[in-house]
This record gives sequence, structure tokens and C-alpha cells, in this order.
Amino acid sequence: MGSSAILSRVGTLIGRYVIEHKLGEGGMGTVYLARSRGGRAVAVKVARPELAADPSFRARFRAEVAAARRVGGFHTAQVVDADPDAEAPWLATAYIPGPTLAALVTADGPMDEPRLRSLGAALAEALEAIHACGLVHRDLKPGNIVMAPDGPRVLDFGIARALESTRLTATGSAFGTPGYLAPEQALGEAVTGAADVFALGAVLVAAAGGRPFGEGTPMGLMYRAVHEEADLAAVPGPLRDLVGRCLAKDPAGRPTPEEILDALGEGAPGPGAPPPTVLDAPATPPRPVPPGFGPPQDSIPPGYGAPQDAIPSLYPPPRDAIPLSSAPVPAPTAAPSPYAPTRLDAAPPGFGPPAPGPGFPPPPAAPPRPAPDFVAADRVSGIVVDGSGVCLQLLDDEAEFTWSEIGAVRYERTRRGRGLRVTVDLYDGTGYPCEIDGRRAARVEEWATALDRALARYLPG
Repeated sequence: MGSSAILSRVGTLIGRYVIEHKLGEGGMGTVYLARSRGGRAVAVKVARPELAADPSFRARFRAEVAAARRVGGFHTAQVVDADPDAEAPWLATAYIPGPTLAALVTADGPMDEPRLRSLGAALAEALEAIHACGLVHRDLKPGNIVMAPDGPRVLDFGIARALESTRLTATGSAFGTPGYLAPEQALGEAVTGAADVFALGAVLVAAAGGRPFGEGTPMGLMYRAVHEEADLAAVPGPLRDLVGRCLAKDPAGRPTPEEILDALGEGAPGPGAPPPTVLDAPATPPRPVPPGFGPPQDSIPPGYGAPQDAIPSLYPPPRDAIPLSSAPVPAPTAAPSPYAPTRLDAAPPGFGPPAPGPGFPPPPAAPPRPAPDFVAADRVSGIVVDGSGVCLQLLDDEAEFTWSEIGAVRYERTRRGRGLRVTVDLYDGTGYPCEIDGRRAARVEEWATALDRALARYLPG
């Protein structure tokens, strides 16, 4: 079927996405650059007709897309929409501009050790987010990694298993890319997240200018992946042990993404990387509670990205509070005083504009409200506990709950002690979870201790 036929159908099936032009062909089918009605760029992948006719593909594609929607993190291209039941099933992800890793290495040459460390840490963090949602990528390779201005992004997670289940691979041929396939994939055995770690090791060898299993036919590459040791000559000496462990034949001998992050550190930016971005303080939306916090879920996507070593500068150290507005205090006018009593859907107690200086209206007679008892935040989420209640923050949304409506506040450590999930249970039976990535277990322990003290003050017993 020609591209024009696909394009004419896509316009009908997707509706709110307007196709601009074809980006290329992928394992699933044709990839198009498209825009939402609001102008947001997306990459739309449309399944080939033979896949659309395969019921097993549709069933697994539906399940994988549902899981892929939960994947977060700074190093993936988020799945924003999909229709597994369309005549030609399609998937839309955030469009990430930039060259693939394969194209970048071809144009600029092999990466040095600092850039390899940064790349390895970013890919490990991406795999950590993907695996946390129950997915295995199965086809990680330089062509599926976009080198965006703000760091590497992993593409095409959430469709590999659906493709693997189709009649196209039911004859015993392995799904994936020879040279990056783990031995268990080449042998048709059960696949876990360890297969992605094997591919990560092969990607690092390729980024260093090498080929872990040489060149040749697909069958020859798979044979060497199963029976021969990888060629690590191109990898800088300090990284060879880690890359070699990633390429271990036995899946149990490979490090986890978390262990790779430990070995590589925080992932210092490579040459030419942009400076880190400090997010603007989120604004308080009106009630009702925004959908980002929703009713209780079975799991909360933990891949919310890495927090900075300390709470960003937008949280002033003297008050340990997250300001909800950076607007200047207005000059005195005949209008009502800007120091009117704080409403529940406005800034929480202890928040708001800085203290007035010369030329501003006199401060209110009442003393300033105390700083929050507990504040914890990463770059995406935040939790504040003070005398009025609990405030949960996610991106630009906030949910505030007063102590009079809170029945209990529960918390648990996640991601092997590196994350903290706090759930606010209301008397009406609903619960609202929020998870923060502490990145280090010591930081999460500090948060847990401080939260215990705050909750003991307001929820005794």
C-alpha cells in the first residue's frame, strides 16, 4: 500500500493530528511528523497492513501501549496517544528533535570517556523508568536513541513485544537487531530487563567507535553474541569492566540499571551539553483536585527524573518553602490590601510574596505564618506539610488537603529505597499518591525521618 493511501487514512483515524511529512520507516511501519490541534509536534507511527491484520499484534500492542503511557523520566520520548483498534493501529509519541546516536557517531566520531559516562547514565535511567512499568525494550540500539539538546532520549519502547508476538517472528527468527541482541534473545529464550542491559553495553561499545561482535551476516552476529566474548578494545580502560559485565552471557551476571547508575555516578554532562534547567515554580490551580493525582492507582510511574543534590534555588533556604508566585508585590493603591487572608485554593500558609520593603504597604499586624514542617521535591513532584494540611505537586498541578479532611498519611520507600511515595487518605475513602525521586537512599531516609516528625505533630496516634 502506498504512502498516499496511508496518509489519507491517517487523517481520518487520528483526527486531531495533522500529518506534515514522512520521517522514515520503523519496525512497526511508517513514522510521520504530525502536529496536534494545539500545534504540539508528535511522531506518529502507523502499523503496516500485515500487522494490522494480525490479532495477536493488536492484543499485545494494546497492553504494551497501556504500560508505556506510564513511563516517565527525562530520557524517554513519552507516549501521548494511541489507537490499537484503528484500521491501521497507530502510536503517537512526543517528537524529539535531534540526530540519532548512530548518525552522531558517524558525523562526529567516537565519544570520549566523559561523554560515554554521561550517555551510559542517561540510558540506564531510561531503562530504569521503562522496566519499572513492567516493560522490556527488546530493541535498544543507536538508531533508537535520539541525541536531543537536553540529553539522550530512548524511542520505541512499548512496541517491541507486540512486534515480537506477530506471525512475522513466529517462525523462530529472533526479533531485534543482531549485534545488540542478548544471547537469550538470539536463542529464543525468555527475555527480561537484563536483555536491555546487554544492549546498553553494546551501544556503549558502538558509541566508542567499536563493534562488540564485529561485522557480518545477522546469523554470524548472533552466533558470536552467544558463543564469543565481546570486543571491548574501543572502550576506554576505566569503563571496560562495567561494559564487559553488561555484555555477560548469563543474564544474572549483568548489572541492573540502578547498579550502572551507581558505577557511573550522577552522569556529568558531556562537552557542549546545555546547563541544567531550573523549573519555574508551579502555580496553584483551583479546586477540584486535578486529574494528575487521581484516585488510587495500582502503581505510580517512578520515572520522574533525577532531583538536584539540593532543593533547587526556587525553594528559598530561609523558609524551606516552595514559592507559588514570583510576581512583585503591587505598589499601594486604592485597591484592597494585597495581604488579604489566605484562601485554601490560594497560596498555602507560610507561602507567598517576599516581605515588603520601603515604599510598600505596611505589613499586617499578625505575625508571619511559620514555614512548612516538611518539604521534599524533585524536578517534577513535590510534597509540603504544614499547619493547614498537605499539598501534593505534580508538574504544574497542585492538590491541597486540610487536616480536617485527612484520615491518614501513609508513605513507603520505593525503587530500592531511592524513592518516597506518599499517599494522602481522606475520610471519604479516596487516596491521592505522589512519588518523589530521591536518587540516593540517604536522602530518602532524611525525608522519611522529617515526615515522621511532621505527621506526629498533626496526626497523633
